[in-house]
Amino acid sequence: MLNITTFLDANSKRLDKNVLYNPTTGAKYNSEELLSIVSEIARQLKDLGINKGDRVLIYLKNSEEYLLSLFAIWRIGAIAIPTNRVMTVSELEYIIDDAKAILMITDDEAPTLDIGTYIPKNISQYKNCEVLPAENTDWDDLCQLQYTSGTTGKPKGAMLTHGNYFTAIHNECDVLTLKQDDVFLGIYPMAHVGLSWAIAALRAAAYYILIEQFNLDEYLDLCENEKVTVLTGMPPVIHSLTTINAQKQLKTVREIISGGGPLHKKIWKDFHQTYRIPIINAYGLSETIVIGTGTVIRPEDYREADRFESVGHPVCFSEVKIVDEDDSNKTLPEYEQGEIALRGPAVAKGYWGNEEKTKSAFLDDGWFLTGDIGYLDEDNRLFITDRKKDMIVMSGWKIYPTEVEEVLIKYPAVKEIAIFSINDCHRGEIPVAAVVWENESDDEGLISYARENLSRYKVPKKIFALDELPRVNGWKLLRRELRTMFKI
Repeated sequence: MLNITTFLDANSKRLDKNVLYNPTTGAKYNSEELLSIVSEIARQLKDLGINKGDRVLIYLKNSEEYLLSLFAIWRIGAIAIPTNRVMTVSELEYIIDDAKAILMITDDEAPTLDIGTYIPKNISQYKNCEVLPAENTDWDDLCQLQYTSGTTGKPKGAMLTHGNYFTAIHNECDVLTLKQDDVFLGIYPMAHVGLSWAIAALRAAAYYILIEQFNLDEYLDLCENEKVTVLTGMPPVIHSLTTINAQKQLKTVREIISGGGPLHKKIWKDFHQTYRIPIINAYGLSETIVIGTGTVIRPEDYREADRFESVGHPVCFSEVKIVDEDDSNKTLPEYEQGEIALRGPAVAKGYWGNEEKTKSAFLDDGWFLTGDIGYLDEDNRLFITDRKKDMIVMSGWKIYPTEVEEVLIKYPAVKEIAIFSINDCHRGEIPVAAVVWENESDDEGLISYARENLSRYKVPKKIFALDELPRVNGWKLLRRELRTMFKI
């Protein structure tokens, strides 16, 4: 048996300290209380008819309810589908239909959808409820569908198992050398696989502080007042810290995590020289549970060389290689660029209900083709240079151009449209649009239409008018040429 939630049982018997804190509500929880609350939510889900293998969607704001509902779903052997609160109704409906989800855990502000709902309220009242034994699940039993879009614009559900999460949690605890006396400040949205960092902190019985919505002043105040030792960040946050003097607030921080997008060399180096706090720069994907199978820069790397570009070495149990983009059987030598392939026990089983996409990305010998382009140096450090797919990463948010284009091409004034990225010092990169208009340009109208039909982070930040889009032989769109044309 391997039910990933059983670490809650172990911690509840051996620890007498708070392990979870939400500064917004002031609520604090110890390990025994967490197990009790998870048990009661799980019991209520069972009363609603949820059984092992059923799919349950979570549509909540960043909160302890999100995290504990996830545990409750796993506790009874059901399959969690984390979704982001900024998703539109049409985006949610697609996932619900694709996964055949039968229940949505949400709140009173959620839109009305054709699915049953459960609203966890006043969960602090469950602190002394009877423990519900964990369902008997195995290493390969699914616990989560993590939806991640592709260049086709259709989201795919990465099938993650209890065994995948066991590996991921082990590696994250190992990479951060997490201990019971650590104070971990988390800013990542619970809807992302980055929530595994929160689970790793709880597994180690560190004190996890959950920020519902990022605010730099609150972030720094909590660092100082709570004596934070492990800090989460993203390129925009790290960039902000290089523009101010926060030595006093960060004096107890021993490491900061970066991820969700490229960290520009200058910003990385400036931060390191200013604060002398190692950046744990990790590489992984939804399909590998962050660094469950992936690579990472560790503090010891800073003693070896000035390499503020690499995403480091493989983590425990993981392998990485570079293969030819057109022939995955051909492994490339050091410094030669190709597609990054990862292999390890945290790699997903495939894509839910999508055999074609599964076969093209998850190879029979266990390697997963990431769609990212990079190379390995002589020390087996991984460097990412481009994306085989045209995905845009803005402040950790993943944006898929084709998905956005399929929505915006419906705007009557648009004849042709291409979504691509331009560099942004603060957010890494931002989505912009090149538009061929039917007649007169209508930038404001298109942006309004985008805001009505897309999650706000997918809305183009700038619009460039063109007479025609650059294409190969009149058909294949050249996004790279657009990025060169409008390089700012």
